[in-house]
Amino acid sequence: MQLIIVDNEQTARQFLEVHVTLNKDVPGWIRPLDKDINEVFDPAKNKAFRHGECVRWLLKDDQGKLIGRIAAFVNKKYKSKGDECPVGGVGFFDCINNQEAADLLFNTGKQWLQERGMGAMDGPINFGERNNWWGLLTEGFFEPLYCMNFNPPYYIQLFEQYGFQLFFNQICYGMKVSDQLQPKFYERHETIASDPAFKAVHIKKNELPKFAEAFSTVYNKAWSQHAGGKEMSKGQALAIFKQMKPLMDEKIAWFAYHNEEPIAIWLNLPDLNQYTKHMNGKFGLLQKLQFVWLKMTGRCKKMVGIIFGIVPEYQGKGVDAYMIVEGAKIIQSDLAHYIDYEMQWIGDFNPRMQNVAESLGAHPSRQLTTYRYLFDRTIPYKRHPMVG
Repeated sequence: MQLIIVDNEQTARQFLEVHVTLNKDVPGWIRPLDKDINEVFDPAKNKAFRHGECVRWLLKDDQGKLIGRIAAFVNKKYKSKGDECPVGGVGFFDCINNQEAADLLFNTGKQWLQERGMGAMDGPINFGERNNWWGLLTEGFFEPLYCMNFNPPYYIQLFEQYGFQLFFNQICYGMKVSDQLQPKFYERHETIASDPAFKAVHIKKNELPKFAEAFSTVYNKAWSQHAGGKEMSKGQALAIFKQMKPLMDEKIAWFAYHNEEPIAIWLNLPDLNQYTKHMNGKFGLLQKLQFVWLKMTGRCKKMVGIIFGIVPEYQGKGVDAYMIVEGAKIIQSDLAHYIDYEMQWIGDFNPRMQNVAESLGAHPSRQLTTYRYLFDRTIPYKRHPMVG
């Protein structure tokens, strides 16, 4: 077997091709957009390069056939609460069903990370934010959501036989958009709705700066403590919203306020994979026109829960039920083309959010697992700590 570093245009294309070759016949697979993968490894597009570095390899067999790939990366901003050593990452892993080949890829990533002072590696993870390309699919082998990892079931064995251990699971929850909410939601909704200091509104594209500022306010109060203390600026939030704007459906993204102060967000988007599965990885002019047509004709039948959160001082007071019922009034009556709803990225270390999903009547639909491998095998292993 031969390892080849990705360092030119040809090997970068092969990095994309090996994923297609190994997964194209797997039921449910949707080819990712080439640009979405390439941008991860483009210093001009990925801000993670400001704090880290990455490398990619291809693996060929003795006949020169592509049989695997992997990326490794270090990021000074990447840390989990309780980490006792610097942790790097591996991701974008693909491999034939051969443990020797997988071990070669993992060992190559491990050695590169050790040379940079890392004491462990998590995988498969992204070189960047956790909302994309994170975790190994371990349950729910059907069509993935946009920018979600997808792999055949045998990858589980390749990771675990190498020695990776469960660090945490990301659980997705699914339900039908038309499903009736449980009675307790309406009871709790009425308690909040009777107070005129509260209101819930959906986003408006022509007021993005206002909603981006509200988003950063809620994020910094509700999540920054779980993201290494990293707060989000108004500018960062606006940049995210501008990036999402072409995909946004105003009536499925909701904010709650108390005395005009933002206290909660429920951000949903149409599942872009419902469009991109027709595009064979490309997103040129023709595909952009195709995207507009598909969007205009209501071809997307699935909406995806991206973020749900309430600032700490309003948690447990019924604000969640209030915002959901207010949103459901519009979503269930005006947006009949949405059939399925799936909430993604709920960590098994966050029982509060699991309870929110289950109280909606949703059920676990798929699971993605983040594994950890400690380089010093004598150190006691610890899972991701619980939050909430």
